[in-house]
Amino acid sequence: RDSRHKHRSTGGRRNLHQKKRKFEMGRPSALCKLGAKRVRPVRCRGGNMKYRGLRIDAGNFAWGSENCAKKVRILDVVYNSTSNELVRTKTLTKNTIVQIDAQPFVQWYLKKYGSDLRKKVKKGAAKDAAKDGKDGKEEPEEKKSRHVIFKLKAREAKQKLDPAVEEQFQSGRLLASIASRPGQSGRCDGYILEGEELT
Repeated sequence: RDSRHKHRSTGGRRNLHQKKRKFEMGRPSALCKLGAKRVRPVRCRGGNMKYRGLRIDAGNFAWGSENCAKKVRILDVVYNSTSNELVRTKTLTKNTIVQIDAQPFVQWYLKKYGSDLRKKVKKGAAKDAAKDGKDGKEEPEEKKSRHVIFKLKAREAKQKLDPAVEEQFQSGRLLASIASRPGQSGRCDGYILEGEELT
C-alpha cells in the first residue's frame, strides 16, 4: 500500500523519514470457500464495517429475463477467469461461475406459467396431454379455477425461454455468475447466465 520501502527508479535506496501508518495497512485476502456459512465482522477506517465471508453456501440469485430473484444453494464452482486453482479449491470471488440449485426457480415458474421446467414437453404435446387427461397425477394436487387456467395459458403463449437455460433445468442445476464480493460484504449474490454470456 505504500512505496516508501521501494527502490528508486534508478535503483538506489530511499531514506525513510516516517514510520508505517495504520491507513497504509493491507489485510490478507478472504479467499471465501464453499461451505457452511461463516462470516466475520472487520472494523475498518472511520468505524465502518466489512463482513469477511470465509465460507458461504447460499445466496440471492436473479433471473434477469424473468425479473425474479430467489435465495438458492450454491452447489459447485465451475469456472474462474483468474485461475483454475480457485476452481479446484472452490473459492468464491466476484464473477466466479457457479452451479446453483434450480428448484426454487422451477417452483416459481410452475406457479406463474403452470408448466414444469423439469419435464421436457413440446407445446403441441402439452395441449394434447391436457385433452387426454394424461396430467391426471397433477390435477388432484391443486384445483385451478377456469379464470386461472386461462390466465396461465395467456402468459405461457407470450413466454419465450432461452433453450440453453431450459436445457439446464432438466439437470436441476443452473450456471450463474457471482456479482457481489463475498470477502467484503459477506454475501454471495449473483445472476443466472443467459444469452451471449452462456454461449
